[in-house]
Amino acid sequence: MSATRTQIYLTEEQRRRIDQVAEAEGLAMAEVIRRALDEYLGDDIDAHVALARTFGSDPTARAPSRDRWQRG
Repeated sequence: MSATRTQIYLTEEQRRRIDQVAEAEGLAMAEVIRRALDEYLGDDIDAHVALARTFGSDPTARAPSRDRWQRG
């Protein structure tokens, strides 16, 4: 893996949480940050895939009755 050195500023809370994850998983802080960035940036997601991933995310959601639809 080719890497470029980059300096960032973190809040104390961010640093504390990264350190916790790094210790729990036995990783270097830099690896935790790289993995988080990879997850955040992700690949270009197809709209159909994104919709499928959110299906059922709110099981209490209900569609209004067709009688209440405004047609015009």
